[in-house]
Amino acid sequence: MQIVKAVIHHINLPLREPFVISYARWDAMPSVVVELHTDDGRVGWGEGVADEFVTGENTRASVQVLGHVLLPEVMRADLRPADLQALHATMDARIGGNPSAKAAIDLAFHDLLGQEAGLPVCDLLGGRDDDALTYPHVVSIGTPEDMAAHAERGIERGYAAIKIKVGSGDAREDVRRIRAVCEAVDHRVPVRVDVNQGWGSPAVAIESVRDLGGLGIAWVEEPIRMGNIEGLAEVRRHSPVPIMADETCQGPETLLRIVQARAADLVNIKLMKTSGLHKAAQMAGIAEAAGLTVQIGSMVESSVASAAGYHLAAARRVIHSTELTGPLLFSEEIGDLAYTPPGVALPHTPGLGVVVDRDQLEKLTEDRREVTR
Repeated sequence: MQIVKAVIHHINLPLREPFVISYARWDAMPSVVVELHTDDGRVGWGEGVADEFVTGENTRASVQVLGHVLLPEVMRADLRPADLQALHATMDARIGGNPSAKAAIDLAFHDLLGQEAGLPVCDLLGGRDDDALTYPHVVSIGTPEDMAAHAERGIERGYAAIKIKVGSGDAREDVRRIRAVCEAVDHRVPVRVDVNQGWGSPAVAIESVRDLGGLGIAWVEEPIRMGNIEGLAEVRRHSPVPIMADETCQGPETLLRIVQARAADLVNIKLMKTSGLHKAAQMAGIAEAAGLTVQIGSMVESSVASAAGYHLAAARRVIHSTELTGPLLFSEEIGDLAYTPPGVALPHTPGLGVVVDRDQLEKLTEDRREVTR
């Protein structure tokens, strides 16, 4: 099987309502969808969602990197879908960083490999260990009252967990938001708090987490500026609730540093940070050996990358939670991953198992480019 053509789609996925976190607001989510065509007629799908504050990438720049650097190099190397180690060695040797662009190619390779083998991707990653794939109801930053009402609506719709976004710059107001949501939820379901680096320094984070004991919080995610592993370890030592590393946990190397510093109780692995499934699976193994709980998180991707994350979650017992909720947030989507809150039905068909609606893809495409051999 030889890759003979790649098509790059820069798309914008419209959101039902604005998605607001500590460092950004989106009314539509930009994404880069890649389709790889083979000489035997197969098509593999991949996706990359860039985040300037986390992966250091810009969507338009990712299109350029894919079209002029990564995809031509991959085609020159004449790699088969099974050549995953060689794929990542080739991409990393050609250009540093750019993990979401690399993830788009990695996912398409996995999709093609599964199709060639006649197996769903989860079987390539260790076998389907868990079909109970759930996700939380996500609440964007707002007033304490609005966030509490939003959380209540999530419980009414059947969600088994609530995730709230805070980190607006006023830690005391964030604590009021958290308390309002926890009072509304009243221990009926776990509440997950994601600060998205918004509390900045360990001192502010420690003061904030000390006010959260006894509220029924499952964990506090990435409370301080990313990369400060020693500071995160200090917060964990003083926290009455578990601490999760997200933006700081970029790849296998940073995960090892987190383990060595005892900086987190849980880690959030995202395919967009890890250059795709290949390295994410490595990280799940490291976390399991270290006794850390793993979550597969989202950069608000479509059904394509969301399905990839669910395949990894289904295959690895150490992954206890998922937050791949992007398709639920969009008013228009390109794939058919089946969500019925609080669960998702992961396809058993070969590859990623997602059927892409080409008409919808073209409708949402802002820029389209082809790369041939």
